Amino acid sequence: MPYILSEYKHEDLISLIDKLNTRYYDVLKGFSVDASVLAVKLNVDQNLPSAALYCSLSLKLLERVNDLVKLRQDVLIPYIKELIVKKEQGHDCRECSRGCHVTHNGHLLTIKDSHKHIKEILFRLQSVALPLYTDNLHSESYSELRSKMTKIDTLLTELFYLEEASLVSKVLAAQKSIHA
Repeated sequence: MPYILSEYKHEDLISLIDKLNTRYYDVLKGFSVDASVLAVKLNVDQNLPSAALYCSLSLKLLERVNDLVKLRQDVLIPYIKELIVKKEQGHDCRECSRGCHVTHNGHLLTIKDSHKHIKEILFRLQSVALPLYTDNLHSESYSELRSKMTKIDTLLTELFYLEEASLVSKVLAAQKSIHA
């Protein structure tokens, strides 16, 4: 994955969030919709009781992924854009009320917190997955769901790496520049 970081390492903060939004958040949103439809369909299919736990955990994960995307797109990205404007205007948070500092720290904590919760579900999901090499145990729909969930897992792994290795450090630097 280090090659992924090298592509984003030299991006300014606004370019970085734009790329994360289009290459990860929007893509995850689309994959989540497709996987949710499959998981719901499989969950109600009485012929596949062994896949029920996997479907249930998939739906829980997809709900968390949707929450993550919504939080990033509705809260974090606007915050970062506001942070950039404050930096360009020469804002100094030392002149703000104490609430300003708490707000700045809260945004970074939500990134780490969402990573933690999603990683826990991903681990549980991987441990309950049925082996794909036994074709007679599950349907084509189950295999398709596993494939979509694997793509989501891969995207999340890359995204978490980029957020932790690049986004957080750039946000911290922007915060430091305005004395947040």
